[in-house]
Amino acid sequence: MANVSIFVPHNGCPNKCSFCDQRHITGCVSQPDSDDVKNTLEIALDSLKEKSKDSEIAFFGGSFTAIDREYMLTLLESTRKHIHKFKGIRISTRPDGIDDEVLQLLKSYNVTSIELGAQSMADSVLSANERGHSGDDVYKASELIKAQGFSLGLQMMTGLYKSTDKLDIYTAEEFIKIKPDTVRIYPTVVFKNTTLEALYKNGLYNPPGLESSAKLCSKLIPMFENAGIKIIRVGLHDSDSLKKNMVGGAFHPAFRELCEAHIYFNNIISALDSADIKGGIISIFVPKSDLSKAIGQKGINKKKLISLGFNPKFFEDDTLANRQVLITKG
Repeated sequence: MANVSIFVPHNGCPNKCSFCDQRHITGCVSQPDSDDVKNTLEIALDSLKEKSKDSEIAFFGGSFTAIDREYMLTLLESTRKHIHKFKGIRISTRPDGIDDEVLQLLKSYNVTSIELGAQSMADSVLSANERGHSGDDVYKASELIKAQGFSLGLQMMTGLYKSTDKLDIYTAEEFIKIKPDTVRIYPTVVFKNTTLEALYKNGLYNPPGLESSAKLCSKLIPMFENAGIKIIRVGLHDSDSLKKNMVGGAFHPAFRELCEAHIYFNNIISALDSADIKGGIISIFVPKSDLSKAIGQKGINKKKLISLGFNPKFFEDDTLANRQVLITKG
C-alpha cells in the first residue's frame, strides 16, 4: 500500500515540543489549501491507477484534530470528489486531540486510520519534553479510537531528553498492551532552533547516536512483531532539509537496515551458542533475499564475527524464513 501523503507542517499543536520542527523534518514550509489537496490526489490517481483502492490519503505533519476546525473541514472536504477511489483517509494527531465528537466527524469523511503521536508512555519523559499530555491520555484516546472502529497507529520516539533504554522498552511494552494495528519508531534527531538543540549545546542532553539507537530498536522490532503489530516505519524519512538542519541524534537513510543487521547478529550468536561452535570456518545460511541484512552494511556483522575468531561464509537458503539462521561448522 502506498499512502498519498499530504503534509500539514507544524499545525495544530497547542505547544512546541522539545524536539519539534516539522518544517525541517518534512521539508514542507507552506500549508496546503483545497486546490493543493485536489491536485495531489489527481496526480496520485494518474500514477496509482487501480492500486489506489489499496491506498489511503494521509494527512501528516501536524496534529490534525487540533488545527483550526474550519481549516480541518476544508482539507477533508477537498477529498470528497475522489475519496471513493481510495481505501480511506489516515490522519496523525495528539492523544489529547481525541474525543467522541471529533471521531464521529472524522468518520463522516471516511477517515479510516488514526495515528497518535504518543512518543513515550513515561510521564516524566513527556513532561521533560513539553508534550502537554500524559501517558493516560494515550490509553484513553486509543480506547476511543478502537471503540469507534478506526485502525489505530501509535508513534514512539526513542532517546528523548530524560529517557533511557529501559523507559523506551517500557513504552513499547505499554503499546503492546494497547494492541494498536501499527506502530512507528522514530529515534530522536536534534534539529536547529529547538529546545533539544539548546539542551544539547549546553551539555544537558546527549542524544543517542546511530549505533546505540539501532541496538535498542533491534530489541523493539521483534517485540512488536511477536505481538502481531505491524511496524510501518523505523527512522525518519530522508530529506535534504532534514540533513541540513539536524545537529545531533540518530539519522540514517536506511536506519531499519542497521537494526536488521543487529537482529541478525544476535540470531547468529544465539545459533552459534546452541551449536556450541567456538570459532573457525562457519557457513551461515539465512532466508533468501536477506543476505545483505545478515552480512550488515559494509559487512559489519562479518567483521564482528572475524573479531570473535570466526571465518564466516554467508549463503541464502530458500527453506528458511523470518530471520531464521542455520550454521554449520566448516
